[in-house]
Amino acid sequence: MDYYKISITAPTQKQEIIIAILSELGYDGFEQEEFSLKTYRPTDNFDEATLEQLADQLSFSYKVKQIPNQNWNALWEANFQPIQINEFCAVRADFHPSFPDVQHEITVNPKMAFGTGHHETTYMMMEQMEQLCFTDKKVLDFGCGTGILSILAEKLGASSIHALDNDPLSFENTKENMEVNKTSNINVQLGVLPDVQENNFDIILANINRSVILNTLSQLFQKIKKGGMILLSGILESDKNVLKQKLQKVGFNILNTQYKGDWICLKVQK
Repeated sequence: MDYYKISITAPTQKQEIIIAILSELGYDGFEQEEFSLKTYRPTDNFDEATLEQLADQLSFSYKVKQIPNQNWNALWEANFQPIQINEFCAVRADFHPSFPDVQHEITVNPKMAFGTGHHETTYMMMEQMEQLCFTDKKVLDFGCGTGILSILAEKLGASSIHALDNDPLSFENTKENMEVNKTSNINVQLGVLPDVQENNFDIILANINRSVILNTLSQLFQKIKKGGMILLSGILESDKNVLKQKLQKVGFNILNTQYKGDWICLKVQK
């Protein structure tokens, strides 16, 4: 499959809003710089009219370039840099040297899937995971992307992890990264939340976007056991109040709100 690379010229403060909107439209693989933003879209699923309308509304310019699929690995090797979260964990590709001084090391080859730890939302999710007890816990990773959070959950002692994503690229990439990291307790599923037959999860990880989270909170409430914890991210700080109101209405207690850039990560409990 071939892809379009969309190079957007916009200031950093505006990029967060653009990412949030494009994520809901199915764009992947965001790369941020000070005055530019790059993202990717399959050539057979690209609606330039919608992108042009968004550019007019938010006053940014863009360029579109076709990228053959076979160049994707080389593109990531040129641009993907390892990341370290204190002494807790590190994320790297298999062509990077290892991190000997961290508790947990994860190897990912992300290709077109979202979730390498570089984006503020994934970074905060991993930071919050350090504060939870995963030992012998049953975990749902809702919108697993590269599988990075599922892999970390297993390293933290979870007894079973159900990784779910509706994107075939993420489904395949998660399976590849599971093999690279030699996981044994992760079941990956291509589908949407109603496809998950299991309930009574101890922990749910949901790093997706505002729209999906708001539309599935009632379902998530049914799937988490009483006292269970949910980490939510992929949410702009500007959407904090509407999300908190919905969380409380559904029946969740909000325990913690973390901020990074224009994004937030919430820890809530049933």
